[in-house]
Amino acid sequence: MGEVYRGKDTRLDRVVAIKVLPQHHFSHPQARERFEREARAISALSHPHICALYDIGSQDEIDYLVMKNLEGETLANRLKKGPLPLEHVLGYATEIAHALDTAHQRGVIHRDLKPGNVRLTKTGAKLLDFGVAKIRVAEAAASSSALATQTTPLTGEGAIVGTPHYMSPEQTRGEDLDARTDLFSFGVVLYEMATAQQPFQGNTSAVVFHAILSQTPISPVRLCGQMCRSSWNTSSTRRWRKTGSYGIRARRRSSGTCNDGSATRNRAARSR
Repeated sequence: MGEVYRGKDTRLDRVVAIKVLPQHHFSHPQARERFEREARAISALSHPHICALYDIGSQDEIDYLVMKNLEGETLANRLKKGPLPLEHVLGYATEIAHALDTAHQRGVIHRDLKPGNVRLTKTGAKLLDFGVAKIRVAEAAASSSALATQTTPLTGEGAIVGTPHYMSPEQTRGEDLDARTDLFSFGVVLYEMATAQQPFQGNTSAVVFHAILSQTPISPVRLCGQMCRSSWNTSSTRRWRKTGSYGIRARRRSSGTCNDGSATRNRAARSR
């Protein structure tokens, strides 16, 4: 949600990204509250792979966020050219996983992880757009009193938020979500980085939801299969509990120490 412009901070003489709430949302209290929620969520997160927030304000009834300007293309645009090299897949996966793990430790659930919300820069992948993020009060209270004050939900019980192709099964059902919903989305993004294809396809949301609830994609042979299989489990209780575990697995896979059989299968595939 929001329109992003390139601007300049004249006080500190730096280029910034300015995100403003579109005019047609001005009269919608929920839209403005969601915009403010994004600011609070990002302000609580300090991580090299999460886009930094510099300022928030309102002028002439226009709400805005001032964020770090990131040079580079989105992962979505990059994937239009084809799959990424394995070393890039694993490198970006590690960075995204650790960024999500930091957010989860602060009680923030992204809920809309997708290639369009990841920007590829010279210093790695940067996680963007926390506009539909959910703040879990219990975790937030343990790590940030500022976040703990945000107790009013932005969506009603049973409301579905996110992007259909990247939703977890529990997200499609409108259930209460925890950090494991991001783990499922992470697996979808991982698959897409490796293949340039979406694992759950369909022309309508209903068809996509059916695929998510009933199908299990085949893990790309060049990836660590256990990492994909765990993230795609339709039961959230059977996924690895922490995103950091995926980052560790991706790092091991990149160093050739992932021992779930992937390396053996890759060597066999190359020898054919």
